[in-house]
Formats: sequence, structure tokens, C-alpha cells
Amino acid sequence: MTTLSNHVPDPRLITAYAEHRDSPLHRVNPWTKFGIVGALVLTVTVTDMLAILAGVYAATLVVYGVAGLPYRRLALWYTLPLLFIVSVAGPLAFLEPGTPIGGALGTPLGELSVTWEGAILFAELSCRSLTVVTFALTATMTTRYADIAYLLGRTLPSPIDQVALLTYRFTFVMIETLEDLVKAVLARGASLSEFWANRRTYARILGMTLLTAIERSERLVKSMEARGYDGDITLYGDVPRPPLRELVAVVACYVAVVGYALVAVYGVVSL
Repeated sequence: MTTLSNHVPDPRLITAYAEHRDSPLHRVNPWTKFGIVGALVLTVTVTDMLAILAGVYAATLVVYGVAGLPYRRLALWYTLPLLFIVSVAGPLAFLEPGTPIGGALGTPLGELSVTWEGAILFAELSCRSLTVVTFALTATMTTRYADIAYLLGRTLPSPIDQVALLTYRFTFVMIETLEDLVKAVLARGASLSEFWANRRTYARILGMTLLTAIERSERLVKSMEARGYDGDITLYGDVPRPPLRELVAVVACYVAVVGYALVAVYGVVSL
């Protein structure tokens, strides 16, 4: 599981950074960070200039560092988004028409070549994806779980908010169960290199693991109900409104994004 947590965001490590670290971003109001996430998603959606996208991504990396979070861990956690980028944007780089870069690549389907326009498109999609992923990790690693639960409870309709919160909580149960499974397999002399040859056996083991995780989750729900849980986690937290300076900053971000969309994207120069 150590290898897995190096390439998949570990919720336990994320929670530890959120609960036990202190940085300028930890002291920012959670509502403000929630609003900035929306502004970033809107920015990378309407912006089609590589220079702006690269600048926004660089600024996000700076914010990540100011929060005191490890860049090495972030680079390892880029594995999943990079796989998505390569699988989606990679073929587009070959299919985008334009000026070819270097020679063509011979394939059974014919000659393929990467164009400058395709490379720019690949870079734009990479900046879009990594910007949102980086700031989402930054926000979750600097916001206490109780505050996240309160925000989700106030923004998502019921019972979707409870499903999201309990899914996050049960992720810990699943990880612990998988860790026990991996330790048991390794203790019996097995290895992941034998997975394909013994895939049916591993499928049965995984099925039993899922059943065990479900049983542990049910016991957890019963213990929560015994302690007063009635379907609303937001009762156990409270997030005040953001201060005026943070509210102004968030509004300014949205105004800038909307202004850029009107002027640069839709060609509206003046009313």
C-alpha cells in the first residue's frame, strides 16, 4: 500500500495535513477556498490561450508551496491525472491538423505526426487538468474535515451530501482492509507479478475484501447512530462567513474571468 499511496492521494495523509499543519492558506476561510475552486474551473474552461493557462497553473503551484505542502508528494500524485491526459489528449496531438513537428511516425494505419497545433492543444489540456487537481488538493489539505462536511452539507442537496461525506469516511475503512489484504498475501509468499496467472483467486480475495469492508461500514454506521447521528453531519460544525477582503477577492476573480470571456472569447469589446 506504500507504493499505492505514492501515486494515489491518501485521504489519511490529506486529513493529517489539514488537521495538524498551520499555514497562511490554513487560515483562509473555507468558503473563500470553495469559491476560488469554482473560479478556477470557470477560468480553465473559457480560456484558450496557453500563456494564460500556464500562468494560472504556475500561480496554483506557488499557492501550493505557500501552504507548506510537499511538491514531491504532489508530483507522485500526478500519476492518475497524467494517465487521463495522455489517454485523452495524446491522440488529439496526432489528429490535430497543422504544421508537423519533425518526421512522421509509421504505423499500421499509416503515417502519423505531431503538429505544433497538436502539441499546443496537449499543453493546454495538461494545464487545465493539473491546475484544477492541484488547487483541489491544496484546498482539501488545508481545510479541516469538519469544515468540509459543513460546506458540502450546505451546498449539496440531501441525501447527496451525506452520501459524499460517508463515502469519504468509508474510504479509510476500505484502505485499511486493502492494507490487511496486501500484508496477508505477501506473508504467504505471493506477489503482484503473479496476479494475471492467478487472477481468479485474486478476484475471489478482492470480493471477500469488499464484503468485509461493507460489514465494517455497517458497524460504523450503527456506532454513529448510537452516538446521535440522525442524517445531518452539518450539525456538528459551523463555518462563518468570509471576511470582507476575502469576499472582495473572490468577486474580483469571477469578474475578471467573466470579463475575459466576454472580451476575448465572444468578442464583446463594448456594450
